[in-house]
Amino acid sequence: MKGCAANALSDFFFEYETPRQVLVRNKRVGVVCRLIQLGVLAYIIGWVFIYEKGYQSTDTAVSSVFTKVKGVGYTNMSGVERVWDPSDYVFPPQGDSSLVVMTNYIVTEGQTMGKCPELPGKYSCKSDADCKGRTYQRTGDGKLTGVCVKDTGTCELLAWCPLENDRNIPNPPLLMSAENFTLFIRNSVRFPLFGVTRSNLVEEINKDYLKNCLFDPVKSPLCPIFKLGDIVRLSGFTFDMMSKEGGSIAIVIDWTCNFDHNVKNCKPTYEFHGLYGNPKETDTSKASVGYNFRYGKYYMENGEEKRTLMKVFGIRLNVIVQSMGRKFDIIPTLTAIGSGVGIFGVATVVCDLVLLYVLPRRDFYKNMKFKYTDTAAQDPDLETESTKTTD
Repeated sequence: MKGCAANALSDFFFEYETPRQVLVRNKRVGVVCRLIQLGVLAYIIGWVFIYEKGYQSTDTAVSSVFTKVKGVGYTNMSGVERVWDPSDYVFPPQGDSSLVVMTNYIVTEGQTMGKCPELPGKYSCKSDADCKGRTYQRTGDGKLTGVCVKDTGTCELLAWCPLENDRNIPNPPLLMSAENFTLFIRNSVRFPLFGVTRSNLVEEINKDYLKNCLFDPVKSPLCPIFKLGDIVRLSGFTFDMMSKEGGSIAIVIDWTCNFDHNVKNCKPTYEFHGLYGNPKETDTSKASVGYNFRYGKYYMENGEEKRTLMKVFGIRLNVIVQSMGRKFDIIPTLTAIGSGVGIFGVATVVCDLVLLYVLPRRDFYKNMKFKYTDTAAQDPDLETESTKTTD
């Protein structure tokens, strides 16, 4: 018993098994095998290593965005002149990554809480009975009092009076000068895995450069100061049409960096995408176009609360940061190589299928590939008993 155990351990530690190989001289099978192996090799080198960079580890950045708009606008409405600065036309004023620059507006001044008739076309009536039974409506401007105003043929409301009339949007837009406003973007990113921090104010940018530069995709691709008109144009819009009713644009800052090279080569690129308000769209039946919102300026006059209501049409700018940092790492490299070596087995499987099931001499190849044995012939005891029986 001990001898059997010792032999088993000896065989386990001091013997090596290798699969039997058959060399098949067949041109078609040989060509198929080499073509498959060549395809696998091209996939590993071209796709995994060159295109997907499978030899590198990856990391996405943590980012922060700060914005600042500069420029002065001028309007003259019914002889009333006004100058607009960033505190008047930028919302919100804190310099967020998402902001609105006003380009057009409708103002309703001196509103007070009181009773006044609804605008023509809403809550039409001929008598007080037509105004009763209804108090609120989602699209209305206030609460119905149940009184029909004969002069206008509409129901009376309890609301901020006079009511806003936004049916006629100013055209041309009142703040066409917004086309020359400038947007400054400061963006910082950090790749935690690699311990690298970068800013879009790269080494080539200094104070003197910032005083004179304006972004241009060819001449000044690193300048972080953008003219609003250029942003609209580069996103595929026209400023004349977008400034009337507003719209939305995404400014994408892309950080795709290879830290196997000098960190100074890690620089941002800027892209501009129109999200809605595109004048090229032919669908004129859309329920809502452009971008607008309302806000009120409240004040007291002679002990009475009043407000100035502003309906603002503007260009919403969304600064979006996307990033991908890469650096050589031995672990993904070995993983990619191991996966590629495993894929080489596909060639063997395909060629075996062709040999054993497709070629005319498949039976011959089966006999060459597989060695068949008789179990009874391998057992000495069975062979001895068979001999005695024969005798």
